[in-house]
Amino acid sequence: MTAPDAPDSSTPPAFRWEFEAIGTRWRIDTAVELSATVRSEVGVLIDAFDRAWSRFRPDAEIAALATAAGSIPAPVDAAPMLDLFLALSEATAEAVNPLIGDALARRGYDAQYGLVDHGAQAAPAGWSQLLTWGGDRLTLRTPATIDVGALGKGRLADRVLRRVAAHVEGAVTVDAGGDIALRGSETIALEHPFDPTRAIGVWRVTDAALCASAIQRRAWPAADGGGLHHVLDARTGEPVRMIAATWVVAADAMTADAAATALFFDGGPAFADAHAAAWVRMITDGRVEWSPDSKAQLFL
Repeated sequence: MTAPDAPDSSTPPAFRWEFEAIGTRWRIDTAVELSATVRSEVGVLIDAFDRAWSRFRPDAEIAALATAAGSIPAPVDAAPMLDLFLALSEATAEAVNPLIGDALARRGYDAQYGLVDHGAQAAPAGWSQLLTWGGDRLTLRTPATIDVGALGKGRLADRVLRRVAAHVEGAVTVDAGGDIALRGSETIALEHPFDPTRAIGVWRVTDAALCASAIQRRAWPAADGGGLHHVLDARTGEPVRMIAATWVVAADAMTADAAATALFFDGGPAFADAHAAAWVRMITDGRVEWSPDSKAQLFL
């Protein structure tokens, strides 16, 4: 994915705050120190998002829909995330589907992180007819586990950046486990997916976001002895085999996160182009592709 500690000069950030949340490592760099009040606001924001959308929490707002069809008050992020999910799903012929949670759990990526493969299971087809949003309700017509991992962390990184930037002057970097939202500039290394000690290039990002995804980040053995990872084709429940890693720069992290997911599938480049997202991706045989508008400096 990325090497988040590759700043745009040898000068370290004035202030750095690191913490664990939603199962990943966060880093927030600022020009001035964050007050206890701002840190508390960030913690409350992250917890509220996690409590709304996490498929790993039995007390999450979406948990009730996993066991019984019905309707719940729509979380604040429902419309922007699911609207973009719809475009993402249409571009990839439903290879990306927010009802993939049960398929992920069946392959071993469950709430207990059991990593025990019980075989492939496709996500429900025609999901946008089953899951509806609008007004103040989120409705699911059949029990299913919602998973917003295709773009949710990017959405949360955007919201944290806005919250921090409202309180401090100068540059701000929010890095949520490789989903990076910036006010200011930073040069970010693109970590080689097969060798974390190497980078395939660097990308200078200014007042924008860079998100990355790679198959080796969450990987475990499959029942048949092959490898499993968190990027599944929702139509089959099988892991993606052709693409190893993706990197995307867009105006906001939710868009970049969505495009980074789309690029594992046919239709990904068209989705990125439609959403003004520049990209680089590595094929599993080591070849590298990039969009015409990519500003990444690649070591090829």
